Amino acid sequence: MIPPRPRARAASWAEACVWADVLVRYGLLDAALPTPSGQWLVRLHPNSPVEVLSGPSAVLDLAARLQHQNRRIRTR
Repeated sequence: MIPPRPRARAASWAEACVWADVLVRYGLLDAALPTPSGQWLVRLHPNSPVEVLSGPSAVLDLAARLQHQNRRIRTR
């Protein structure tokens, strides 16, 4: 797997919200919810366990990983 590129800046809460919405809308995530503490609760599939992400940067890392997996599947 290709390691993620380092970010030029930290991800913002608004950017993470937009990416979470897109991932849910396109069916790449079942659910994604921000918590008051800044963490995110995400679930990949309806029957999968809930994962806790540390913050907005983790949401963007997850989005990149899901997109990379999706592209690999389509190119096969």
